[in-house]
Amino acid sequence: MSFSSRTKAELCRQPIARKCCAVSECFGVLLYCNTFQPGQIRIVTESPDFAARLPRLFKKAFGLTFDVLPEEKRGKRVFQITDPEKLAVVWEAFGFSREGDPALHVNYGLLEDDACGYAFLRGAFLSGGSVTDPGKRYHLELATTHAKVGRETHALMLDLDLSPKETERGGSVVLYFKQSDYIEDFLTSIGAPVCAMEIMEAKVEKELINGVNRRVNCETANLTKVVDAAQEQLAAIRKLESSGRLETLSSKLQETAALRRKNPEATLTELAEMMNPPLTKSAMNHRMRKLIELAKE
Repeated sequence: MSFSSRTKAELCRQPIARKCCAVSECFGVLLYCNTFQPGQIRIVTESPDFAARLPRLFKKAFGLTFDVLPEEKRGKRVFQITDPEKLAVVWEAFGFSREGDPALHVNYGLLEDDACGYAFLRGAFLSGGSVTDPGKRYHLELATTHAKVGRETHALMLDLDLSPKETERGGSVVLYFKQSDYIEDFLTSIGAPVCAMEIMEAKVEKELINGVNRRVNCETANLTKVVDAAQEQLAAIRKLESSGRLETLSSKLQETAALRRKNPEATLTELAEMMNPPLTKSAMNHRMRKLIELAKE
């Protein structure tokens, strides 16, 4: 099951307690569904949980049943209402007129209570929303073909302290979040705190992995520097030895050269501690630079 499907399953476990919230959730469902017209309501979903919730939701909100129920228990499930009397009940509940070609919009009068506003967004997400697996990337969106509905949903979300971005795609208005914190807030608000927690856990895991990778990369880079520096020092020592100049150097430089040849993988700090008496890293570095300069001469 995808993360989006699990999220919708969690949302569908929300109790349908108050009629006003049921009406608000149906409002969101219908404004973001496949077809909401004066002569037909048609809702198509692949979510078994949403399909199980819809009949109960419409019964609570309007006291109605669907004229057409899904024939298949898998794949796309289609719900329809075509009975004029039933459609009249639904349209009137939202304060719409069925005369002419009505322009769909968000009736804020139905959503004055925050709980009803969140119920509306829950319905909109169940019907026209999706969320990406947080293990891959962060993205949640709501899409509707009704431009006015998209803009007014945006305004509603801002009133509820949710801050989506807006774009257009293929004739649809899309409201979306790409920041994990905003997605967590949205899902928690509409009734999916468990999935919101999964996003938080995925973010922590990513940050932990990224932190480990940064440390590993840093240590690898430092190790590479140590190896490169040691190879340069050993090359200088071999050059001084082959030219017979190593034996003419001071005892301190000869001791340093011998210690480096004996410990080709040691860091300067480790070499400094091996000296008798021990040296500082700076002093050991100075001796190594001196050997390299003499070899270049």
